[in-house]
Amino acid sequence: MKQNEQEFTTLVRKQRAAIYSVCYMFADSIDEASDLFQEVLVNLWRGFETFRGDSSPNTWVYRVSLNTCLTFDRKKKRRRKMHEEVEIDPSLLDGHTDMGAQSRLLHERIGQLEPFDRAIVLLWLEDMSYDDIGAIVGISSKAVGVRLVRIREKLKSLGR
Repeated sequence: MKQNEQEFTTLVRKQRAAIYSVCYMFADSIDEASDLFQEVLVNLWRGFETFRGDSSPNTWVYRVSLNTCLTFDRKKKRRRKMHEEVEIDPSLLDGHTDMGAQSRLLHERIGQLEPFDRAIVLLWLEDMSYDDIGAIVGISSKAVGVRLVRIREKLKSLGR
């Protein structure tokens, strides 16, 4: 059992930023992202012993993270009638720079996408290949390309 705990800890340390990125994209606040992060860790631990290695550990971590966040998002939508503004940590995005303003605007627009599309954009922003994205979300790499084209168009139309 001790060996599993060490392997799990190593995996989480390597994937911490990726897990948090997924959680942040689906959260309305820093606290909510932290709660989601903890929930992802619980789900990863529950599935760690049964992970067979059919995919890379990175792919598995992203898949568990996204599934946890998508489930959370569905529950949250049931509980809430109105969409609230996303709270952005000022230390992450400096609003006084053009880059900070652009990042905030991009985050707000991505937040308006459907959860599945949001997940695809997030993985694409993590510089993953279409094959890896497809493996994580369960569609073909060609379908990933098609969806990204449609998502880009939707993001453009949100700016009009």
